[in-house]
Amino acid sequence: MITTLRKKTINDLANTISANYYNKSLTDLEAAAADEEISFYYDHYENSFDGMLVYYQGQFHIHLNKDRGNTRNSKRGRFSFAHELGHFFIDEHRIGLKNGLLRPHGSIHETNRREPIELEADYFAGCLLMPDYRFRKPSNRVKFSLDIILNLSEEFQASVLATILRFAEIGTHSIMAVVSENNIVKWFATSHDFPNWRLKFKTGSEVPPSTVAGEFFTKRDSKYTSIEDVDPDNWLYPTWAPKTRMHEQCYYFDAYKYVISIIWFD
Repeated sequence: MITTLRKKTINDLANTISANYYNKSLTDLEAAAADEEISFYYDHYENSFDGMLVYYQGQFHIHLNKDRGNTRNSKRGRFSFAHELGHFFIDEHRIGLKNGLLRPHGSIHETNRREPIELEADYFAGCLLMPDYRFRKPSNRVKFSLDIILNLSEEFQASVLATILRFAEIGTHSIMAVVSENNIVKWFATSHDFPNWRLKFKTGSEVPPSTVAGEFFTKRDSKYTSIEDVDPDNWLYPTWAPKTRMHEQCYYFDAYKYVISIIWFD
């Protein structure tokens, strides 16, 4: 976990950099790297990593793996690039690599990442691609649905997963997001003001069977992408009777191996 104070430090750093390199709603990652004299390469490295920052002969180099979809204009490639810039711009990471205190390692984007240094670089990447002073504007007066997140993903050319995490933190509507794979909860995130009820699941447990996501994994022909009204008891142990309706909307990706449930109240 990253502490609140640490998040603020990283967010402020990313916002400053983004403000200097913003171009037509996008942070110009290559320009930021070039100004810091960081060489960058899009090349083929099979399935070994998504991105890697290396310090060699007095210079930093970013390697991006095209074999895992990290191309110049892809959302995955942009996130990998921003992640590696995080390792450079976060002082402790850069100094550690430069002085040999940290060894170069390939970053692989996974839904259950836990290493503190990788979590910090992921967080920096989300802040750099989606600076908070611009992120909230597109959805200020729109009724919430998954479409808002998908539109923001397109607006900022950031992955849906990264956009969901950013929205849970600073978005204009309180949400809970649950990512599951093969009927197992991989991770979840909630907005700070989401109702503080006890969850009916935890990371590594089965998806509650009566949810929209749970039915997808356990029943045939149960793939629903529309907004579904659900009973809060499906996901939560409510401590009081809600006065508004609860909704669930699912996003399916990676050949339907993963499902993201977005849950919210009116």
